[in-house]
Amino acid sequence: MILGIGTDLCNIDRIAATLDRFGDRFRNRVFTEREQQKAERRLDTAGTYAKRWAAKEACSKALGTGLRMGIAWRDMGVSNLPTGQPVMELTGWAAERLAEMTPPGHEAVVHVTLTDDHPWAQAFVVIEARPRSPMGGA
Repeated sequence: MILGIGTDLCNIDRIAATLDRFGDRFRNRVFTEREQQKAERRLDTAGTYAKRWAAKEACSKALGTGLRMGIAWRDMGVSNLPTGQPVMELTGWAAERLAEMTPPGHEAVVHVTLTDDHPWAQAFVVIEARPRSPMGGA
């Protein structure tokens, strides 16, 4: 069952200007260490940050809170599987909110997809609840 859906569209040039103006102060407030390491290795640093910004906004919407109610930017982080597929990692209050939303007997799965076409970066997040399989299998 679907628990939440969120999307966000972010202007890459706006993120580039914010990085230029605030630098590490902005990076450290919004992005996890892993996200920063990934972005700083990329040619399109601002585009990489913009996609992750959009993912955080989309995730907060899928959680039903937006960026309020105690959720912090760094409570939501984007990493990648070895295949390159992006995944959302939730900690802190975001993880607590996810646990509250998840019905008993289910596990939550957070799906994320990212795209960009300069000057835009976009993310979609879908939170799914899957029934847990009983111990011992079928």
